[in-house]
Amino acid sequence: MIHKKTRLWVMLAAFAAAPAFAQNIAVVNGTAIPKSRADALVAQLVKQGQQDTPQLHDAVKQELVNREILMQEAVREGIPNRDDVKAQVAVAQQSVVLHALIEDYAAKSKPTDAEVKARYDELVKQAGGKEYHLHHILVDNEQQAKDLIAKIKAGAKFEDLAKQYSKDPGSGKNGGDLDWANPHTYVPEFAAAAEKLKKGQMTDTPVHTQFGWHIIRVDDIRDITPPPLDQVKAQIVQQIQQEKVQAFEQSLRAKAKIQ
Repeated sequence: MIHKKTRLWVMLAAFAAAPAFAQNIAVVNGTAIPKSRADALVAQLVKQGQQDTPQLHDAVKQELVNREILMQEAVREGIPNRDDVKAQVAVAQQSVVLHALIEDYAAKSKPTDAEVKARYDELVKQAGGKEYHLHHILVDNEQQAKDLIAKIKAGAKFEDLAKQYSKDPGSGKNGGDLDWANPHTYVPEFAAAAEKLKKGQMTDTPVHTQFGWHIIRVDDIRDITPPPLDQVKAQIVQQIQQEKVQAFEQSLRAKAKIQ
């Protein structure tokens, strides 16, 4: 029979050890896996898009247990003491630390609403202009393009000829429809020809580009409408933050003594 005093000491020892054990998710061959390590991995996975669920926590626990088992075997084989492994560990450690540094700097240098609005206004100004709803037919030679222009002027339907003859795999099956776009998203020769046309007009002569010979028709023209600020704010914030991080890195390099 265990003496009452002895039993009391056993209970107190177990109670004292409980908080420490609670800080671990498992103990493998006497080596504890801290809960902080599991929390860090869960946070990383959640940041990558996974849902924070009990199933994720259990999967992380099993993964860390497997890693610990393999790590213990690696230690027994002396792998951590190899020069090539030490070099890779140093690089990996540096990458983790630098990533944390950049994240901290980015968090402290979030752009103000005024900065975001100023950048938005600048982008709107740059994107100003017209966009065109175009149709085109692309063929291999100038004479064929001239023949098709003559057929269209004689009453043939542009869309039907585009489906039959156009070499453009994207628009040909849709009757040559290129939808709405800023002409400058196309090659220069094509853009210049399109911008000379008015609504409803078609090129009288074929337009030559690196892709072949084009017949271009302008269906409509409208002012480019920029998306509202709320719709692109996140992208603008990210862009400004990246610029600030680059400036931060450049400033540190400029002050560094490199021999």
